[in-house]
Amino acid sequence: MERAARKAGGRLRRDFGEIEHLQVSRKGPADFVSKADQAAERTLWDELRAARPDWGFVLEEGGTIEGDPAKPRWIVDPLDGTSNFLHGIPHFAISIAVQEPKIDGSGWGEVTAGLVYQPITDESFWAEKSRGAWLQDARLRVSARRHLSESLIATGVPYQGHGDFGEWTRILSAVGPQVAGIRRFGSAALDLAWVAAGRFDGFWESDLNLWDTAAGCLLVREAGGFVTDYRGRSLPICAEQVVAGNDPLHSRLHKLLAGALKS
Repeated sequence: MERAARKAGGRLRRDFGEIEHLQVSRKGPADFVSKADQAAERTLWDELRAARPDWGFVLEEGGTIEGDPAKPRWIVDPLDGTSNFLHGIPHFAISIAVQEPKIDGSGWGEVTAGLVYQPITDESFWAEKSRGAWLQDARLRVSARRHLSESLIATGVPYQGHGDFGEWTRILSAVGPQVAGIRRFGSAALDLAWVAAGRFDGFWESDLNLWDTAAGCLLVREAGGFVTDYRGRSLPICAEQVVAGNDPLHSRLHKLLAGALKS
């Protein structure tokens, strides 16, 4: 994963330096995909396929590619934070995760490895199940803060064609007055990696995809944190709804969200 991410990341850095020359096509309302995005995904596919030729893939651009159903699959986002990238904002990441098949063959289960790589800062956040979460070779731990009044919380904001503005506004009205600050940086993968690193104390967002959060969920958990959906369920990958933080802050955030959604 590290080798693949660094190879694709080098291409993204070069393309980011030539941002004004990128050819961009519209994929949907306010959702753009560039040639850089597609090239990075191809590089990741080539590298990971060479390493594990019988594994399947879930790719943001390329869709699902079936492999041996008894083997794990890769979940890959070649460029999380595409809008940032296309606007020349140096905050985006590559996300790669490994998901295991369920023993009974009924679908897909736990995530056992994940990596979030920020090409501009050359930061590699990675985790393996039961082996902890790391930034390069430094062990990561979630924030030790216990009070929302001291906490910096990250989120994603609905935009054209994505998300529920009414729901998000109710949650913001409940969370905002209780915390030290709220940030929206535009990359869920990095938001979760930063929760694992203790830079953010918590995170919530909805209407995400598997490739946005698969690696990040494992990072937070292996750094000692909790990740659930808005109902408090600890799923292998929380994507449609995500609440993350350390034990006391996750509990308090979850209660605020649950109360806001009942109102």
